[in-house]
Amino acid sequence: MKVSKRRSFLGKFSFLLFSFFVGKVKPLIAKGNPFGFNKSKGKLYFPNGFKVTEVSATEAIVWTRLSHSEKSKPITHKKAKTKPKANNYYPVDFDENQPVKNMDGAIAGAKGKVRIKYKTMGETLISDWYETDSIDDFTAQIPLSKLKAGERYSIELEAMSEDGSDKSTVPGSFKTAYDAEEVKPVNLTTSTCQYFWNYDDAKRGFQTYDAMAKLKPDFFVHTGDYVYYDRIGPLATDLEKARHKWHAMDGWPSLKDFYQNVPIYMLKDDHDLLKDDVYPDSDPLGDFTLENGLKVWRENVPLKDKPYRTFRWGKDLQIWLVEGREYRSPKEIPEGSPRTIWGEEQKNWFIDTIESSDATFKILFSPTPVVGPDREKKRDNHANKLFEEEGNWLRGFLSGKKSVFVVNGDRHWQYFSIDDATGLREFGAGPVSDAQSGGWSQEDKRPEHQFLRVKGGFLGIKVFREAGKPKIDFTHYDVKGNVMNQEEFEN
Repeated sequence: MKVSKRRSFLGKFSFLLFSFFVGKVKPLIAKGNPFGFNKSKGKLYFPNGFKVTEVSATEAIVWTRLSHSEKSKPITHKKAKTKPKANNYYPVDFDENQPVKNMDGAIAGAKGKVRIKYKTMGETLISDWYETDSIDDFTAQIPLSKLKAGERYSIELEAMSEDGSDKSTVPGSFKTAYDAEEVKPVNLTTSTCQYFWNYDDAKRGFQTYDAMAKLKPDFFVHTGDYVYYDRIGPLATDLEKARHKWHAMDGWPSLKDFYQNVPIYMLKDDHDLLKDDVYPDSDPLGDFTLENGLKVWRENVPLKDKPYRTFRWGKDLQIWLVEGREYRSPKEIPEGSPRTIWGEEQKNWFIDTIESSDATFKILFSPTPVVGPDREKKRDNHANKLFEEEGNWLRGFLSGKKSVFVVNGDRHWQYFSIDDATGLREFGAGPVSDAQSGGWSQEDKRPEHQFLRVKGGFLGIKVFREAGKPKIDFTHYDVKGNVMNQEEFEN
């Protein structure tokens, strides 16, 4: 009898528990979420934001990446300097072999569809749906054409799950370039070199991006080393870890907010491709090869055609974006053989496009220095002895053209230099954060240096007319947007 009563009690208790459970679960089942776990599993988000790239007067390409996560994985590791007087920071006790999904800043991609609604002057257009898949790291590149010159477009990216059950959107805007005959002021910013762990705002990422946003630039040029494959946290020894570097970087709120309204043109340098001073014959980084590096770059940087290209922004400005890694000579070549960074095809294209341009001001954006000066031990750019022959040609060619300037990346200090042999003027924008600065002494001011500051920040460039005269202004800013140096030139 006691056993029977116990069973009866357990039966009633089980029935009550089952009834309670069903009562709680039924509403969740109706919402497509049976146990209340991972509520965002079906919905798609834009945790990497989006970038509007390759903007001309009539075209643009929009890049984005989809995920079921609304935000990146929080930072859990502390960071410290490797040496007491060093600027650079690195994560402390970082497990390089942990699953990538557990790493700081991780964002898992997701299959889905994305399209764009874009409008200006009352006209609304809608792109086709573009699918995201693992083969391209769940990224999408959506081309826009037949745009109107000099117009600001409001855009809305819309993501949809594979079965069409969930949708989400993110808004933004961008401005198209002016026609070649339009006399309009142009405002742009540029910077270089950003390592994830050298962030200077624990919540936002990098102060430089928020400072640039306050200037409301028409566009931004990143001159290379957007990520660092060959630095820990993790070291990109395979494809998955290399992709993670981009996810984490583009997950910072300061970058996402900036790109929401400012188009970007991107150049790559060695750390974006494989490792420091990479050549076509460089050894892999673990299992990560040069071919892998090119694939990941193209997943994240939309290009219409060649990696070298030029864009016109009205009557008074034309910019050139050149490629410094894909066409250079191998590191190991016979002694006495000519060396090149650009290659003959790119060099001929540059000569033709420069000579045919009637833009008032011309700016060459180079991933590496052309004038410098650079450190004597460096051997990978036009300011170095190893590429002196091509460097001398390039400096001489540019100095023979009116109102031509060089803006370079790669160097971790800000400067304005004038080549003593040709008079060519070059501006080094400096790294995105102070922690990324270094490699040069503040006391080592050479004759070429008109301005030298071994700190981070960015370079602002304005093209305008004053009393009918075309002018161009180059201003170095610190990471908070304070003016450090200003140079103005008249055509």
